Amino acid sequence: MARYFSIFLLFVSLTLTAQQIKSPSEFLGYELGTEFTRHHEVVDYYEYLAEMAPDRVKLTVYGQTNERRPLLLAYVSSPENISNLESIRQEHLKDTEGSGNLSKAIVWLSYNVHGNESVSTEASMQTIYELLTNKSAYLENTVVIMDPCINPDGRDRYSNWYNQYKNTPNQVDPNSKEHHEGWWSGRSNHYMFDLNRDWAWLTQKESQQRIKVYNEWLPHVHVDFHEQGVNNPYYFAPAAEPYHEVITDFQREFQVTLGRNHAKYFDANGWFYFTKEVFDLFYPSYGDTYPVYNGAIGMTYEQGGSGRAGLGIITAIGDTLTLKDRIAHHFTTGLSTIEVSSQNATRLNEEFRKFYKNQNFKYKSYVLKGDADKLNALKSLLAKHKITYGDLSNGTYKGHHYATGSNGSMSVNNNGMVVSTNQPKGTLVQVLFEPNAKLSDSLTYDITAWSLPYAYGLDAIASTSLVTAQASQRDAKSTNIDKGSYAYLTDWNSIEDARFLAALLKEGIRVRKADRPFVIDGNSFDRGTLIITKGDNEHKSNFVDVLQTVANTFQKEITPVSTGFVDSGKDFGSSYVQMIEKPKVAVLSGEPTSTLRFGEIWHFFEQQLHYPLTVIDSEYANRVDLDEYNILVLPDGYYGNHFNEEQLSELKDWVRNGGKLIAMGGAIDAIDGENGFGIQKKKLENDEEEDIEPKPYEDWERERIKSAITGAIFKTKVDNTNPLAYGYGQNYFTLKLGSRGYDYLKGGNAVYLEKNAKPFSGFAGSEAQKQISESLIFGTENVGRGQVIYMVDNPLFRGFWENGKLFFANALFMVE
Repeated sequence: MARYFSIFLLFVSLTLTAQQIKSPSEFLGYELGTEFTRHHEVVDYYEYLAEMAPDRVKLTVYGQTNERRPLLLAYVSSPENISNLESIRQEHLKDTEGSGNLSKAIVWLSYNVHGNESVSTEASMQTIYELLTNKSAYLENTVVIMDPCINPDGRDRYSNWYNQYKNTPNQVDPNSKEHHEGWWSGRSNHYMFDLNRDWAWLTQKESQQRIKVYNEWLPHVHVDFHEQGVNNPYYFAPAAEPYHEVITDFQREFQVTLGRNHAKYFDANGWFYFTKEVFDLFYPSYGDTYPVYNGAIGMTYEQGGSGRAGLGIITAIGDTLTLKDRIAHHFTTGLSTIEVSSQNATRLNEEFRKFYKNQNFKYKSYVLKGDADKLNALKSLLAKHKITYGDLSNGTYKGHHYATGSNGSMSVNNNGMVVSTNQPKGTLVQVLFEPNAKLSDSLTYDITAWSLPYAYGLDAIASTSLVTAQASQRDAKSTNIDKGSYAYLTDWNSIEDARFLAALLKEGIRVRKADRPFVIDGNSFDRGTLIITKGDNEHKSNFVDVLQTVANTFQKEITPVSTGFVDSGKDFGSSYVQMIEKPKVAVLSGEPTSTLRFGEIWHFFEQQLHYPLTVIDSEYANRVDLDEYNILVLPDGYYGNHFNEEQLSELKDWVRNGGKLIAMGGAIDAIDGENGFGIQKKKLENDEEEDIEPKPYEDWERERIKSAITGAIFKTKVDNTNPLAYGYGQNYFTLKLGSRGYDYLKGGNAVYLEKNAKPFSGFAGSEAQKQISESLIFGTENVGRGQVIYMVDNPLFRGFWENGKLFFANALFMVE
């Protein structure tokens, strides 16, 4: 009798709480789905729930955006689970070592990674309310972690824009202004980065703060809520091929289990949906794949709508899609996910343990060597992912040699490190480091190559043997500068060196560069060496003190010399030892540039190089006096005929008078041709005529892919006598994102593909490979007293292609 009375009291307590807790509509003062809720109002509602139900909701702030908006996590579960939350977490993490004994399911729901896919944050509020009222039974054996908005800056940008431009009441006509957001859209974060491509690379503030907490939990199930085109029905798991080969049978199977449960509810409501199409599980930096490679059932859910849909829009078939409809769909799949996870808590725990126990990869160790700055940059990334590594001081190692693409050996001499798959994060290590990920289908949603040794410019061996780390013999760099020296020298090999130079220039210190190798005091120095002379800096009374401080900040080794007379090479007064002009940089924004590509440049300057730039929007660019700047950057984009003949002539005059123009990707098309500069698109020789057989209509997509490159890595030749390539070796591995090809320049081919180049990693169609054969990657053209720098490939892509960044720094500082 006492037991039944306790159950009765619990029921009464939950009923009273349900009556007391306000729904989102009641709290906000408008019916959910009739307005877009601003981020501070969302925060207010979650704080309200945590105050009203502190035994079932724990709210934490895990970070802050660039625009100072808080990033929240809400832990939702039964009173018993919330009171034991930390012990649940610790017991769960023991499963990564095979010793856990947890019986709870851990489900993480992430909303609004793309700011203008705004429905999911609204749905999150309805979902948490339902969990606390009518669906609390799910929480007895389940901990639900909810991130109501991954991208508050982008979401508020969209919400504020929509509230400003919408009709009253809202207009469902798709031609109305409220359905055409414009260039500065809310999809991306403050720096115009796509946070859904940043889970592995962690270039953005939001990602770095989120991954720290994610790795403290490593949930069983993770859902990333999205929106797609207005006319698309709902998408949910199972995902499309290709699946990465490390994905387990259970991870595949459970996606089907979840999908069937979702389908049950959608069928009952007559809602349309699709599965197993478009959204694959391959590229590792998504909100579905990154969790998968860490043992979760990772999934993307896609609702039709996005920034075009507003509060309501007429679709192509004449139906009206409302925000209320969109909320209902995400609300349904969210609850369905928690329901199935709760029903399968025991199985989820068992399979999670197996995931971390049954790791048996071909390559047991990845041995890397190279410049210390590049090794340190990689170590920093690995530490954020809780991937362990060790130093190597000497030895010769055999295996797959990344530099050649075949088996070989590599010697390490106190400049190496090793990353093993024999660790809890072994699966993630395999995915991030493998030389060439296996593709089960060439039709993919994103890039097909990303291997970190190539991305970080490190020589590497993938070994089938387990390599043991050695005690490091490296000492921290410390500089004690002799104030009586004639000059101070330091190398130029990495983006960290560029940060050092940028810091000196901002301090007003004058710096020269060596355009020829030289030897002084028996020490050899390469092209690009920075030469800081006392004579150049007599205007600065504390010159040596500032140099000392900046050198220590960047751990730079400084070599003092007592003379400018070299043993061999060019003396410091030679015309081959030129002063580095302090860049005054402008970058074009707005139409016709790509928001993402513009954002990469913006972020590079402000958050990586820490050097100022001026953003000039295309709306008023014609009224700007370019003579105020010595560098103009044209980001990749869709230029068409953006520059008319007069504008192109003015641009050429500016370059002739000493300006430096950096044209990237599609911007090159806007300045080539008869009225432009000297670069020319490649023209393919006509192949011998072949008999063309009619092909089925359904095969058109696979025919099209023959002319595409979906993010593949190619080995290029480098002319490192060109200032654009200072600090590089004879080869560079470029991430090629398309089949755009340009002929070699008459001179100035800094980086280029040779004939019949094949991808070292990733997919490139047969026709596309012909198009890029013998083509330019990076080059320079002298025009009068100025320079045009062509960047066909993107060295700043998504901020993660670390080895490309020095090319961009060279364009700023070394090319003259």
